[in-house]
Amino acid sequence: MHCTLGVDVGTSSTKGVLVAHNGEILASATRAHEVDRPHTGWVEMVAHIWWDEFVSIAGELISAHPDVEITAVGVSGMGPCVLLADADDQPVRPAILYGVDTRAGAQIARMTDELGIDEITRVGGSTLTSQAGGAKIAWISDEEPDAWAEARRFFMPATWLARKLTGAYVLDHQSASQTSPFYDIENEAWYDPWWQQYAGTIEQPRLTWAGDLAGEVTDAASAVTGIPTGTPVITGTIDAWTEAVSVGAHEIGDLMLMYGTTMFLVATGEQTLRTPSMWTTAGAFPGTRNLAGGLSTSGALTAWIKDLTGSDYPELLAEAELSGPGAKGLLILPYFAGERTPIQDPDARGVIAGLTLEHGRGDLYRAALEATALGVRHNVETMRAAGADIRRIVAVGGGTQGQLWLQVISDVTGLVQEVPETTIGASYGAAFLAASAVASEGAAPVITDWNPITQTITPNPVHRDFYDTLFDRYVRLYEGSKDVVHELAADQRGA
Repeated sequence: MHCTLGVDVGTSSTKGVLVAHNGEILASATRAHEVDRPHTGWVEMVAHIWWDEFVSIAGELISAHPDVEITAVGVSGMGPCVLLADADDQPVRPAILYGVDTRAGAQIARMTDELGIDEITRVGGSTLTSQAGGAKIAWISDEEPDAWAEARRFFMPATWLARKLTGAYVLDHQSASQTSPFYDIENEAWYDPWWQQYAGTIEQPRLTWAGDLAGEVTDAASAVTGIPTGTPVITGTIDAWTEAVSVGAHEIGDLMLMYGTTMFLVATGEQTLRTPSMWTTAGAFPGTRNLAGGLSTSGALTAWIKDLTGSDYPELLAEAELSGPGAKGLLILPYFAGERTPIQDPDARGVIAGLTLEHGRGDLYRAALEATALGVRHNVETMRAAGADIRRIVAVGGGTQGQLWLQVISDVTGLVQEVPETTIGASYGAAFLAASAVASEGAAPVITDWNPITQTITPNPVHRDFYDTLFDRYVRLYEGSKDVVHELAADQRGA
């Protein structure tokens, strides 16, 4: 049987799937891991985890089905991350993760001052924020001169796997467009003047599209993974975009809503929409543009409550259901790791308002679910104000297994959500891209055949007025508390 192997390196785990050419998942495997947080605002991971877990997962999946023929490999990973390696491909320091890592504030301010916010937006589409990969590269140059002196190449998780598998040094256009300010979005190319100014000693990776072939599995990679020599490997891209592919939410007018450790939204269109509070990027495919946003915590927040209360998810969900809309007068700002879009505030912090001695853990959990939903609504309204034409919403990720969370987000946002049959996410999308890359002419797979929509979540109109009021309070609570919260964040950095 012919199949493809898809592997995605996420924030809290690496997942892999072996998928038949009709879209059936033959086997799956997961390896849990944790990020490192050596200082407030720093979020890192050592890159050997990515390759070690890929090797382990590939071995497990191949052992489970030794009779299959792997026709191609798909890779995906969280991002935009910054992993710098030396001339021998040895990492010079741990990888700096995406917008949840907020260390590069000084570099963002300096680069914005030097280049000009209007020019940055004209070239790359977005202002510089904690999501900007170029600012993280500049941080290493400024703060770690020994590591910088050795650095010669730049990777993200997907392209690190592609490098280890094939020897190719590539980066996809979508990921490159988040390496702000080094990418020219209209010309779909590296912007040499600014690359040379801030990253001149780093070799530019060759740009391709996510589903393009990066190369073939080498003898050395085959020996450790069990994947046959010569097997094609795609370039891959950032996990949120691969998740959108996995559910068919990458067409014009689609919005992909990813439920995970963080929450991510990707709206797809043809025009380059620019707004300072969101991220303008290249799409996963030629001719598309995205307006994207992300919450810094979602599943991470609910997991924090679970661990803090010593409960399990079924208990908390049952109690949250009983708590009801509004969580008996609780309102949470979910900014427990700062916040990305649309407020772009790395010094934002979590706030729990309205707490009394009568509240229990179920109320707290309900308020956390509503907080993420209010954050999603804030992003969607900002996207639409910028001109995004959002015609359909497709939900994906581990959080879609929780019916209450899905319903709360539909009720708060007023949006219908479509949920596909398979919500395993980016690893499945990577397998689909791999299958598409090697399909013969006229025989390319269709994602709606692989993964049809099986559930539709409709907002409950009874709750509309209440959640409109709660959203207004949510926005006002941030504005009213941010001065004090910023002072506390400064204290945390000092500690």
